[in-house]
Amino acid sequence: MPVEGEPVDGGTVLMADGKIAAVGGPGLAVPPDAEVIDATGKWVLPGFIDAHTHLGAYEEAGGWAGSDTNELTGPVQAHVRVLDAINPADIGFRDAITGGVLAVNVNPGSGNPIGGQTAAIRCWGRTVDDMVLRNPAGLKSALGENPKRIYGERKETPATRLGTAAVIRSALVDAANYLAQQQDSSERIEATARDLKHEALGRVLRGEIPWRQHCHRADDIATALRIASEFGYRLVIDHGTEAHLIADKIAAAGIPVVIGPLFTSRSKAELRNRSLANPGRLAAAGVEISITTDHPVVPVHFLIHQATLSVKEGLDPVTALRAVTINPARIIGVDDRLGSLTPGKDADVVVWSGDPLDVMSRAEVAYRAGREIYRYDYDTREGVFAEP
Repeated sequence: MPVEGEPVDGGTVLMADGKIAAVGGPGLAVPPDAEVIDATGKWVLPGFIDAHTHLGAYEEAGGWAGSDTNELTGPVQAHVRVLDAINPADIGFRDAITGGVLAVNVNPGSGNPIGGQTAAIRCWGRTVDDMVLRNPAGLKSALGENPKRIYGERKETPATRLGTAAVIRSALVDAANYLAQQQDSSERIEATARDLKHEALGRVLRGEIPWRQHCHRADDIATALRIASEFGYRLVIDHGTEAHLIADKIAAAGIPVVIGPLFTSRSKAELRNRSLANPGRLAAAGVEISITTDHPVVPVHFLIHQATLSVKEGLDPVTALRAVTINPARIIGVDDRLGSLTPGKDADVVVWSGDPLDVMSRAEVAYRAGREIYRYDYDTREGVFAEP
């Protein structure tokens, strides 16, 4: 299943020097000295990608000591980098690989109107620096209940939705002014004092990274569209619980939606319209979707199961697989390397026992840049991992 291209029955994937060298049918020429892995009857796909997680920054079984997603000491935290909080030893990374998820985008939390810089990483490595695909891969922002609740309880700004939007606008205006001052200083050969918050926001304003907007309710999504139109940055809607209610507007603007998590209760007002049918509704309206677990909200290895049950509720199966491969790769800016079995891309490949949209199928073998990093042992019923 190359994802970008038709399925190849009886196909072969040739990997060399960490890259996909060729993909073809039974007639594909294989070098005589190649190592051959017999995957007869299996399904071969690119590694899955979750474009919105807190993997490694909100550690499994770590309690407060492993929770490093929200720097709640001020509403504008554009300068913080989630990369500095990711622990590669988080057991969630191994869980990810067992579910065929080989890359993720790690986001800061949603407690602040502007939460910090995201990072796109692989799920295997000794240090986070070994795992980086793109850093930063976006800038996290939040609308709706979370920042309103956190700062409202402190009786600080922002205590309302209008206050949250005002904080975001003010920060963007300040950053735009900073960029203008830098340009002016450059022309006059005078140094301008560096400001890490403004520098990070400047990358958004210059179109270098997308604005990752946490929002659930349709009115908050409309606010996200409005502010993006005002400042001209690239917008990605994260969660999008009620995005189907204004899907036509989102599609017309060409804004992708990272929808999910889908296996949660309706634990707050923003989630009252959560439904496994929503991914299919968005896709039918022409919106490009990715599916997310928001790990650890939903365990990351359940990513494909969310896609499966979305198919049950109306999502096209081909779109479902794109929503966990090439679409999230594009959103986090790594589609030139990952997301499809395409010659020249990294050989991050997973062999499945069968159709991954069948809940009885499992990821049997995973390769990172052509190197085997995981194999499921049917005798012990456990996965065996290579050392990073």
